Amino acid sequence: MHKLVEIFESLQGEGRNAGRPVVFVRFAGCNLSCPWCDTDVRPRFDLSTDEIVAEVRTHRPKSVILTGGEPTVQPGMDELVDALKREGLWVGVETNALLSPAWLGKADYVACSPKFEYADRYSAAGALRRANEVRIVASSPDVAGFARRIRSLIEADDYYISPCDHDGAIDFATAKQVLSSLDGFSLSVQLHKILGFR
Repeated sequence: MHKLVEIFESLQGEGRNAGRPVVFVRFAGCNLSCPWCDTDVRPRFDLSTDEIVAEVRTHRPKSVILTGGEPTVQPGMDELVDALKREGLWVGVETNALLSPAWLGKADYVACSPKFEYADRYSAAGALRRANEVRIVASSPDVAGFARRIRSLIEADDYYISPCDHDGAIDFATAKQVLSSLDGFSLSVQLHKILGFR
């Protein structure tokens, strides 16, 4: 059984796939505890792989994003990705990049968000080394140095800096400051917060 927070239909709000209609499958639990995290990851209900697939089938979008919490710490993900792919669905994953289980290789798209607050962990064996996109939250002006190091550790097609949300206030100033000292990074905003959709 998978421990879940919610399953809902919306638009991807950030990164290269911003605006894409998707079904979000949000898993409970995380292996980090970021002080600025805006997601309640306490478990709300349990579903089997078949039940998740059946619920996803009730929605219109043919794209699914497995998010959290942290999907890479969840059991049974290999089976779930296989089941979703058999349905002909595009499967994306959002991860903090601390783990790189083999099943990630089956996903169509991997977006990772390494966390500055846990910078020392990203050099460890088993951390993710390849993704489609990297999104780093500008939680401090010191994120610039961390972003350069992550770029040397994680190969990706796109690298983004995202503004940090402090109790509903989006800190664009720090994101701009961080970006001004980086090459090869672009701004990624959380459109769902700005435009008021989930």
